[in-house]
Amino acid sequence: MMDNTDIIVIGAGAAGLIAARTLAKAGKKVILLEAHNRIGGRIHTLEYGYDRQPAEMGAEFIHGDLPLTKSLLDKAGIPYHSASAEMWKYTDGKFTTNEFFVENWDELLDKLKALEQDITINDFLQQYFADDKYHNMRQSVRSFVSGYDNADPARASAFALRKEWLSEDEGAQYRIEGGYIKLMNYLADEFKAAGGIVCLNAVVQHIEWDKQQVKISTTAGINYDAKQLLIALPLGILQIDKNEDGAIHFKPQLTGHTAAINALGFGAVIKILFEFDQPFWENVEADQLGGKSIQNMGYLFSEEEIPTWWTQVPQRINLLTGWLGGPDAAEKVSMANEDIMEQGLQSLSNIFSIHLQELRKKLLSWQVVNWTADSFTRGSYAYDTVAAPQAKQTLNKPVANTIYFAGEYLYEGTAMGTVEAALTSGLQAAQKILDDD
Repeated sequence: MMDNTDIIVIGAGAAGLIAARTLAKAGKKVILLEAHNRIGGRIHTLEYGYDRQPAEMGAEFIHGDLPLTKSLLDKAGIPYHSASAEMWKYTDGKFTTNEFFVENWDELLDKLKALEQDITINDFLQQYFADDKYHNMRQSVRSFVSGYDNADPARASAFALRKEWLSEDEGAQYRIEGGYIKLMNYLADEFKAAGGIVCLNAVVQHIEWDKQQVKISTTAGINYDAKQLLIALPLGILQIDKNEDGAIHFKPQLTGHTAAINALGFGAVIKILFEFDQPFWENVEADQLGGKSIQNMGYLFSEEEIPTWWTQVPQRINLLTGWLGGPDAAEKVSMANEDIMEQGLQSLSNIFSIHLQELRKKLLSWQVVNWTADSFTRGSYAYDTVAAPQAKQTLNKPVANTIYFAGEYLYEGTAMGTVEAALTSGLQAAQKILDDD
């Protein structure tokens, strides 16, 4: 069976959906192929728990006043609310809040500003902050880079982190009411209304191409012909070895583009959702809080196996979300979800001094999402390496005006690793196709 079209887009995540929508609304005949049995990619909202509340298995926050994301939400009439809340840290048996948790942060930024040639953040720390008095600072920076950016500090670019840290708007944080899938459904509906076709469970296996001619075959035996192709897959899928399951085989090979793809960093993450019968975390003993209230705790950082947790404040829902990113998450790629769940409970038991058996009794439901183990994702989101600028330059150039790339890993702004980054890249790639027509 063969389907013919003008343009094929592979990947129905944020980048693929907005690109397909833009192309279809411009009058192009577009088919969107997605390997999962759902749209959204690393956006996955489920009705979760006893109250069937929307819960995010993947992307959850709008990190800042991001123009494209917020304008699309406003146009679609999808409400969103502030997710700004207190940050707490647990260490040495005590909870602290309203502090910046990286020692000597201003000194770190000053040295970063003066850096003239890019190096990895690990090399930067060793070069400028090797003294023993900076031990805690080095540990905190590495933990932050691994957790927030999902990056390997031994590969992450100091220049890229400098750009991110100097532009952060710490006060702006939002959640979408009903979940991020509302925005994905809006884009998909607009794409279909413009004549676009979405094909789920379409696992691409081979791509044979020549100028203005693409032939795609899938594992289901369905083939597609098009004049042009936009690849909007997660970077992790493009980086897997050609002999691994899920790899896409190009004929002829894209040698230069493959090298550029492998020069970029792609993170690992595990997300844990625990629904409890009550918000036990609000009952911390007063002497551990320094006279403060923990009622508005939004985010909690620790040195436990699962180090980062957050609540749904300002909403009062008995849901705790655990987060482990970077190399530590990558090491658990083959670990059973049940074992990760136990590590999460043990981490909370250690933090809140509640016996493990008691926590198990309080637990109503749980979910572990190991995105690095997902066959059609292979990780979380991209981070810039020292080689990233040259690699992005290569990947942003179409192959013979026939094959184009889009995804959050190609984004050049300050909102790396976000839905905003994916939407921006997808929109730019679609416009490039239209301009080349």
